[in-house]
Amino acid sequence: MTKRNMTQWMEDLLKSPVKKPMPILSFPGIQLTGTTVRELVKDSDLMAACLTAVANRFDAAISVSLMDLSVEAEAFGCNVHYSDHEVPTIHDPLITSEEQADALMVPPVGAGRTGQCVEGIRKAAQQITDRPVFAGMIGPYSLAGRLIGMTDIMISCYEEPEMVETVLQKATDFLLQYAQELKRAGANGVVIAEPAAGLLSPALIDEFSTPYVQKLIEAVDDDSFLVIYHNCGNVIPLLSNLADVHARAYSLGNAIPLKDALQVLPSSCMVIGNLDPAGVLKSADPQTVRQETLRLMQDCACFPNFVPSSGCDIPPDSPLENIDAFFNTVREFYQG
Repeated sequence: MTKRNMTQWMEDLLKSPVKKPMPILSFPGIQLTGTTVRELVKDSDLMAACLTAVANRFDAAISVSLMDLSVEAEAFGCNVHYSDHEVPTIHDPLITSEEQADALMVPPVGAGRTGQCVEGIRKAAQQITDRPVFAGMIGPYSLAGRLIGMTDIMISCYEEPEMVETVLQKATDFLLQYAQELKRAGANGVVIAEPAAGLLSPALIDEFSTPYVQKLIEAVDDDSFLVIYHNCGNVIPLLSNLADVHARAYSLGNAIPLKDALQVLPSSCMVIGNLDPAGVLKSADPQTVRQETLRLMQDCACFPNFVPSSGCDIPPDSPLENIDAFFNTVREFYQG
């Protein structure tokens, strides 16, 4: 387990004229370890083996754990649909009334698969010592959306805001404890995925997402632990709101031109993104990956705080040669 000064690490990275990519890359490791997604997401040994195999295969700036946004909702009691080749998904919301929101219990860390995820990070952090290891977790509004239902929560923000805020408070209480456990387990940081907030208006994100994310960041982000805020929605109307989150690093999706975000977000923040993971890295050929990566680099590499990445989690069955093409193109671009 490597304790790092993550403030210094980030400063050094941003000062460097050459940036190693840091894609959200974990699930394709099943192709290296010969496991299924279903097996991977339930077993801390397989999680650590997957992250280690990816770290050995790809020269990335960081190691990022599984972006499995069903884990925390399952800990609260939601039903999860598992599959061998796809990332797990949540079925059926838990909360449909104020009474159910009031009665909702905050689970202990360790409920569901959260204990396996903490152990997976502990083991991975012992095995991967040449780069920071980041855990993955869901954001407060995105978790509340899984507990209430993604469509219903949008309506409830207007019609039953007290119910939404009750669920958000409980979700945040749990996520805060979970983030602290991941930190104790040896993670050098965490990627907080808050994509559902990308669907909100500026007024609603300020009310139902930003304060809760701020609470998480204030609790765990420090010199030894870096929070990356991830939102893969269309955040162009929300960029000033995202800046109010006060994250030191932002991971943004391919729904937007990343250059637009780099022009608005503080230049002191690391901004990572945003090659299309499904449309390009999974579904295209290496030549197209090369062309799209070059376009991204030409648009964004002039910003010192830009770090090349995928716009979101790279799907499990993405061809490894496409991921190679992304890394190779970034390296060649910097070599000039």
